[in-house]
Amino acid sequence: MSAAAKRKEHPLSMRLPEDDLALIDRAAGLRGRSRTDFVREAAVRAAEEVVLETGLVRMTEDGFAAFMAALSAPAAPVASIVEVLRRQPPWEQRQD
Repeated sequence: MSAAAKRKEHPLSMRLPEDDLALIDRAAGLRGRSRTDFVREAAVRAAEEVVLETGLVRMTEDGFAAFMAALSAPAAPVASIVEVLRRQPPWEQRQD
């Protein structure tokens, strides 16, 4: 097989209980996706999370000091979030 004809995709096969498959199909349908697309996206997202949470973060001593200073500093309010939190929830608003 030539380099140009090499296959870029690899099949993945799983055996799933009927209930799991029904749930996956329902969720995929709600997203307007095929079962394959839905499962692939979910598996890749889960794999990325695992890799990111187990990754090693390296930084200089100065960078670490700045990072720790930022974590230790008092929190500053974010005006747009404060405004949203002060709004009355729609379900508590009077409907006239």
